[in-house]
Formats: sequence, C-alpha cells, structure tokens
Amino acid sequence: MIVDNCVYESGRPVARPDSLAETYRMLRRSQGLAWIGLFEPDVRELTSLAREFELHDLAVEDALKAHQRPKIERYGKTLYVVLRPARYVDATEKVEFSELHVFTGPDFILTVRHGGAPSLKKVRARAEREPELLDQGPEAVLYAILDQVVDDYLPVVDGLEQDIDEIEAEVFSGEPRVSQRIYELSRQVVEFQRAARPLSTVLVRLAAGFAKYGVGEELQRRLRDVQDHLVRVIERLDGFRQLLQAVLNVNATLVAQQQNEEMKRLTEASLAQNEEVKKISAWAAILFAPTLIGTVYGMNFDFMPETHWKLGYPMAIVLMLATCLSLFVTFKRRDWL
Repeated sequence: MIVDNCVYESGRPVARPDSLAETYRMLRRSQGLAWIGLFEPDVRELTSLAREFELHDLAVEDALKAHQRPKIERYGKTLYVVLRPARYVDATEKVEFSELHVFTGPDFILTVRHGGAPSLKKVRARAEREPELLDQGPEAVLYAILDQVVDDYLPVVDGLEQDIDEIEAEVFSGEPRVSQRIYELSRQVVEFQRAARPLSTVLVRLAAGFAKYGVGEELQRRLRDVQDHLVRVIERLDGFRQLLQAVLNVNATLVAQQQNEEMKRLTEASLAQNEEVKKISAWAAILFAPTLIGTVYGMNFDFMPETHWKLGYPMAIVLMLATCLSLFVTFKRRDWL
C-alpha cells in the first residue's frame, strides 16, 4: 500500500502524485527527487518500482519477505538498508520490533515498512521544513531516517530501565513470579541488542563511503551524531544484560535460601514427630505387657498352670509390675521417654 508519494525539486515538494506511473513521468521530465513510502506492499507494486528504478532482485525479495537483520548493501547506484525500529508498549511492558527497508538511488528514496514500524511522518515533516537537507539528495533523507530510528530507541531503553528497577524491588520482596519476568525481560534485551548492534556496522560502512561518494560535511556530522547516540544505546543495553544476569543470580540465591529454610523447618517438624512416635510406642509396649499376661490368665480353662495355686494372683501382679518396670527403665535409658 502506498502511504505517501511526493516529488521534490530543490528540496521543496512540488507534487504528490496519485499513482506510481505519474511519479515516474514527473521524474523523467525533471531533475527532481521522489520519496515513496510503502506499507507491506504486494508483489505488483514492488515489481513496478524495481523495474523503474532498477532495484536488485535480492533486495526486492528481502523487502517483500521481511524478517531481516539490520544490514546495508550497495547494488550499483542503489543503496539498500534494513533497519529494526523498536517501541516500548506501556500497557504490556514489552518491546515491539518492526522492519524498515530503505532504497536510495540518484533520484529516489523508497521506504518499505513492515509491522508497527514508524510512519516516518516526523522525518518527512522535518525534511520539508529544511529544504537544504532534502536538496543534498537521497542520502540526506536516509541519514534523517537513521537518526529517527536511533532516537526512538531512547524511550525504549528508559522503559527497560524502569522495568529492571521494578524487578530488583520484586526480588527482595519475595514476588513468586519474578523469575519469569527476569527471563522475559532478558529475552527482550537480547532481541533489542540484535536490532541495535548490527546498526553500528551499517553506520560504519556509510561513514567509510564519505570520500568515495562525496558526502557533504553537514551530512557527515549528522551521521556521527547518530553513531554517538547508538553507542550510548548499545552500552546501556550491555549494562542491562549484565545487571539482569546479576539479578537472576541473586534471585536464585534467595530462592535457594528459602528452600533451605523450608527444608530445615520440615526436618525439625519430622524430628519432633519422631520423638512423639517413640514415646507413644514406648508407652504402648509398657502397657502391652500386663495386658498380655492378664489376657493369658483370663482364659477360663480347667487345666492351666498356677490356676489353683494360692500365690498365683500375687505372682501375676508382681510379674506385670516387673515387666512394666523393666521396659520403662530400658526405654528411659534410650531416651524414648
């Protein structure tokens, strides 16, 4: 889908054609610059642009399929750059990434957006307020886009920093799901590094072509400023990753301590329970002895030893007491009672 289509002369907009065919005709009649913005275009639109501006087949294929890492390629007079813009979503506390493909040639700049990539309205409005910037050619627009993408990284970094501060507080407050949040945030930081770190290579390669392609001093200064901002972003992301690893280690230590305390309490409870069981078992054994003797002599048989003995009853009582006393002394010595 064509989002914006404008032709510029001497850095100022002169027409906003309704179709690509009209844009092509205007460029052939003048020495202007066309800036065409597309959002998730279909094959027909990109094929038309590729045929008119002689775009390389590999670059067109990448722009159609998306899912590319930041990179820069030069095909003859055409420069192809892939960027990964990012934005922080407050509602979900997550970072969303998208893709922006930029083609620049002698008289055109083509942007292809995928996902939630920024609309570049701010970049276009800024460029139109500074005709001298647009008058420096397509690479000036490319540098302005790079500047916007890197500037948009800064709020994302601030959002991640705030999340890390919250996680640190949760770790020491015993929040049960903090480990999952640490892992999810670590994945976002890694994904952010994959989007930002290759961009430094893109900027270095652009800077290497300053002399060869006659880039003006002002554009060189703008690109160096973008590099400085990107370096700060990458350094903060590296710090976040190390900090999250440290937080994860601290959380693991705290969880291990809690588990040890729980195991200690369970062990103490088990030992106390064992002591009670020993006491109950000891008293049960002591009481079982007279019960056994009484049960034997309580059987009503005619022919039993000592049944008609005059000292049988006292003897049974003495035997019960002796048995109970001996068992009591034995258990006492073994600390069962």
